Amino acid sequence: MLRLSNSLTRQIEDFVPLNPQIVGIYTCGPTVYNFASIGNFRTYFMADLLVRTLLYDGYNVKYIMNITDVGHLTGDNTGDADTGEDRMEKAASRENKTAWEVAQFYTEQFLEDFEALNLTEPEIFAKATDHIQEQIALVKRLEQRGLTYQISDGVYFDTSKFPQYGELSDLDQIKEGARVEINPEKRNARDFALWKFSYPDGVSMEEYQQELKDSGVDKPILKRQMEWESPWGVGFPGWHIECSAMSMKYLGESFDIHTGGIDLKSTHHPNEIAQSEAATGRKFVNYWMHGAFILIQGQKMSKSLGNVYRLYDLQKQGFEPLALRYLYLLTHYRQEMNFTFPALEAAQNALNHLRKECLKLASLSRSAAEDEKKLQSSGDEEFEAKFEEAINNDLNLPEALRVTWDLVNSDAAPLDKYVSLLNFDKVLGLNLAEYVEENRQEVNFTIPREVKSLIEVREQLRKEKKFAQADQVRNQINNFGFDIEDSPEGPKVVKIFND
Repeated sequence: MLRLSNSLTRQIEDFVPLNPQIVGIYTCGPTVYNFASIGNFRTYFMADLLVRTLLYDGYNVKYIMNITDVGHLTGDNTGDADTGEDRMEKAASRENKTAWEVAQFYTEQFLEDFEALNLTEPEIFAKATDHIQEQIALVKRLEQRGLTYQISDGVYFDTSKFPQYGELSDLDQIKEGARVEINPEKRNARDFALWKFSYPDGVSMEEYQQELKDSGVDKPILKRQMEWESPWGVGFPGWHIECSAMSMKYLGESFDIHTGGIDLKSTHHPNEIAQSEAATGRKFVNYWMHGAFILIQGQKMSKSLGNVYRLYDLQKQGFEPLALRYLYLLTHYRQEMNFTFPALEAAQNALNHLRKECLKLASLSRSAAEDEKKLQSSGDEEFEAKFEEAINNDLNLPEALRVTWDLVNSDAAPLDKYVSLLNFDKVLGLNLAEYVEENRQEVNFTIPREVKSLIEVREQLRKEKKFAQADQVRNQINNFGFDIEDSPEGPKVVKIFND
């Protein structure tokens, strides 16, 4: 039975899907105004582990991830996502591109890194700009229920009309005015924008500029690159509304699991819950899962410290993307992870060693592995049960990885080890089967005549209990790049694989 930590109830619970046939999962994806960092990817890695574990357990999964390419303002850095500059427009100015070009470029970079880390591709990468009408329709639905109001800069959700507001984060985590630029027109500091105006319907840009000045708001109104007609005027959606509109479009008004970083737990996700449940009258999501932050050498990741690493930065130093994936596996998703380059180097070495062991087991199993029926009936039941118990215990991948190495170092039959390793890798995602296939010539090797002769000599010496001399012959075999695995069935030849 899969058990998950549910941020909504603050408990680890048995997972019971709404529909036994298919599990609906939505994860908050990137805002594509810059490169995704290794901290961002740790959150997407958590979602990947969740999907892989569900598939391992035999569920069908419908997995959706959004791509925010409009509406996310810089005020989110200080606690209010409805203030500040538009991240896309700001990046366009910085890079002398259009906002659309910025979105396209960073989306492509994100998808390249996503693939390099072997993350499970969602059924749909849902872009906010492709779903403007769905967002407008949801705002209209809320308006018809009397849950919105309009002020000079947009249409807002009235949180006072949703008594359950803040149940995910606790209201003490949404403190009025705490590091937040107060908008005096808002009825409540916690109210949030559903639709932001470039300028209201029926009013020119110049007239709106003057109207704002007359009301004491003196800020320039510029023609935006990303804006749309709406019932309330030309503008763009608030950041929060996209996730509700797109998740409900693809997964239904109620679905199973919503994931994201811990930073979204205080405002973005409570706002999603409020607008979704207020619109439908139904529970939005049953299980909320949040991944912890990543530290860089014990410090918070920040541009000011110059420690915001992206995957490319690690690759430049000679590390593989899958080494970072291995490093992610070493820390439970709900615990802060401390990234250091020595730790990444150790992860790269451990990955190389695991590959070596897998190749070795593949070579020992090569004749049996050609028999498909024998492959299907192989595997170590004891270790597979331990592995399954670990991943189903709230995605305890550090424990699952320990079980993996215990299997490698066990006395289990090589073929059973090999088959179980490949089964485990369906969750670990280290591409072990692909690595073996790429190094197929190392598995399907030919034993030289000299090595065959030395094996016969060694066996005779062992029968005569001349073990010291037998070890000397084994060293000669090693010099040819081969080794001997002694088993009840007799000696088995393996190639020596260097890390």
